[in-house]
Amino acid sequence: MKYLHTMVRVSDLEASVDFYCDKLGLEELRRHESEQGRFTLVFLAAPGDQDAQVELTYNWDPEDYSGGRNFGHLAYAVEDIYALCQKLMDAGVTINRPPRDGRMAFVRSPDNISIELLQKGDALPEQEPWASMPNSGEW
Repeated sequence: MKYLHTMVRVSDLEASVDFYCDKLGLEELRRHESEQGRFTLVFLAAPGDQDAQVELTYNWDPEDYSGGRNFGHLAYAVEDIYALCQKLMDAGVTINRPPRDGRMAFVRSPDNISIELLQKGDALPEQEPWASMPNSGEW
């Protein structure tokens, strides 16, 4: 058995690709559009790690997706949790659970999917503004 991917339904493909690729740093591997099925699939992965993919599924006919929290979360190990959280904040992304401990943070995608960010290796030393930053919303 081999892990292939996690599928996430998205309501705005452009906003989701912007979030996952331009802001979070994933790379688009391939895209498939089905005129007959009226959907687009976009496969993403962290740079250098194509074994752990995320499939964004965009259904062309409008649907209301709720309960992103019920999905659980996607988790990524990152080189520098503080630098990535700062990059995300600078891009307008809310840090729902700041990396106060130098180890873990949570953000949400445009469709309310929780994304867990984990510091690769040992936790970084605590530093401001993260150490005293409160949670924002649910994560």
